Amino acid sequence: MKVATRAKSDSAKKSRRKPAVAGSLLDGVRPPPPGHGKRGEQGYFGYLLRQAAAASRLTLERSLAELGATPPQFVVLTMLKAYPGLSGAELSRIALLTPQTVGVIIRNLERDGAIRMTPHPVHGRVLQWTLTRRGLALLERCRRHALALERRLAAGLNRQGQATVRGWLASIAADLQQ
Repeated sequence: MKVATRAKSDSAKKSRRKPAVAGSLLDGVRPPPPGHGKRGEQGYFGYLLRQAAAASRLTLERSLAELGATPPQFVVLTMLKAYPGLSGAELSRIALLTPQTVGVIIRNLERDGAIRMTPHPVHGRVLQWTLTRRGLALLERCRRHALALERRLAAGLNRQGQATVRGWLASIAADLQQ
């Protein structure tokens, strides 16, 4: 008896449910792959930038994993080569990472002998970070992987096109920081 009552109650619930929204996954319609529809040239700039950044980061992450490195570590190493003597706070700002994340990265890179700490000559409580030979070697290996991705990103663009895209992206970052 309970089985029959339950079956009746289930069919009553189904009839009260709202129909699936047209175009949902339940109807068999799937969103297009990246590069098509709103995920392509019809999409919003912000979404397309995020989509491209996510794809780029995932590709770099997979590539650097072969070296036992991460994209945030690569950014920190790159910034320390370009601007030796940065503090953890400065690294955090320039690498676009949280202070906590930079703290973990610094501890790991220092433990591995890739960076070393020196006190600031004037403000002794401020710690400055510099690359070691081991850090430079790791950065060079990471750069080879990153440059392979850069070539993929720049495929189809001549030098002028690359300069235009770089200028546009840099101006977006500068304009939106204000």
